[in-house]
Amino acid sequence: MPSSSRSVSTPRLSLIQRSFGPAGQLWVHVVLCLYAVIALFPIALILINSVKSRAAIFDNPMALPTVDSFSLIGFHKVLSNTNFLLYFGNSLIVTLGALLLIVLFGAMAGWALSEYRFTGNRLLTLFMAIGIMIPIRLGTVSILQLVVALNLINTRTALILVYTAQGLPLAVMILSEFIRQIPAELKDAARCDGVGEFRIFFQVILPLIRPAIATVAVFTMIPAWNDLWFPLILAPGDETRTVTLGVQQFIGQYATDWNSVLAALSLAVVPVLLMYILFSRQLIRGLTAGAVK
Repeated sequence: MPSSSRSVSTPRLSLIQRSFGPAGQLWVHVVLCLYAVIALFPIALILINSVKSRAAIFDNPMALPTVDSFSLIGFHKVLSNTNFLLYFGNSLIVTLGALLLIVLFGAMAGWALSEYRFTGNRLLTLFMAIGIMIPIRLGTVSILQLVVALNLINTRTALILVYTAQGLPLAVMILSEFIRQIPAELKDAARCDGVGEFRIFFQVILPLIRPAIATVAVFTMIPAWNDLWFPLILAPGDETRTVTLGVQQFIGQYATDWNSVLAALSLAVVPVLLMYILFSRQLIRGLTAGAVK
């Protein structure tokens, strides 16, 4: 009797899987494609209108540029009438500098918290978790006072330090979890061969957590690159102005130069797209590995 019921239920289950399996997969792809369209629509709208005349933008912002409406006046204004290349370079220096410090110090802290057991280990881990939950902007006044006391106002160094502090908690939590998954036999074998802890970290650990590093890089680069709050408060000078702050000069109280705004935003999105193209494989590996773990 049990065997007969098993033989009946098994074909019935396989029939259900064959009936609803492709439909379920189709719905998953439909939902993902819909989300991709919603996420990419604002970027596509900016790129399309950045190469159109002002009249064409207000006439039909959804239309593609034609021979009559095509115009590069916005890019010409941005590159010739402003210090946009300087702002772009400032954003690049600040973002890459903070990214380098976040990855280096985050991996080192994650290595220490996951590899060594010492008094205060859990307390430090909790401290890092609190850093993720509490926004750094709540301490803007204290940060401004500290920057002024250190004589770092209107310097790129101030922004690098702030963005490093902002991204470290998340980096430590992600990287420490990946480091815990590395087999202990690899580290023990290196120690038996007389390899020091620094060489183990740089030559064994870092190459094995490249997907996690790519994930951390994307998650920390985008907020730093798009931030307007701290550049406006800590580095509003013309020599230290970032891209997001430089775009604001085209937005007036009564009139806005939309050609220049959209052109500047189009140029500003290029580094993020290039970073995703270069590190997309490592990023996907890091996200999927984190989901499985």
